[in-house]
Amino acid sequence: MFERLAIPEVFLFTPPRHADARGPFVETFSKALLDPETGPLDWVQDNQSRSVKAGTLRGLHLQAPPHAQDKLVRVGRGAIFDVAVDVRRGSPTFGRHVSATLSEANGVQIFVPKGFAHGFVTLEPETEVLYKVTHAYAPASERGVLWRDPALAIAWPVAARDIAINARDDGWPLLAAARDLGF
Repeated sequence: MFERLAIPEVFLFTPPRHADARGPFVETFSKALLDPETGPLDWVQDNQSRSVKAGTLRGLHLQAPPHAQDKLVRVGRGAIFDVAVDVRRGSPTFGRHVSATLSEANGVQIFVPKGFAHGFVTLEPETEVLYKVTHAYAPASERGVLWRDPALAIAWPVAARDIAINARDDGWPLLAAARDLGF
């Protein structure tokens, strides 16, 4: 049900599925199950994105303190390659990342704590991503790191020429040049 990744603060969570002839039922969030892994968190907002094209990249984003967010990310339709980058200066894993494939089919979710930049690329068209956060979005606290920073060495499974991305996300600084990330 829980799988710690190479950076143990980030973990995968696969809730049990119950299926019959009508289809599956999944309890996608359970405070009782998650609190022992995360400590008590106050989830305040649910977000949803839909990406029309496969190869749509969103990220790498984070919210700086005092509006930092923990995230619990899942896929309602389609599939993504999901990435969390440690941006906590002084952390032994600073600048390292972990990744996982999340899909409607596998039901895997990822917990991304405060202090990590987060992003994903869609692997299928019409992909819907849903995630819970522990702080409301605050535009003045939004920060980011460039998805194609060579120092991060993220092996995105979509060729750079096939990535669909907005100007803001393609304009974030390299991690080495990023200032005021807050961690």
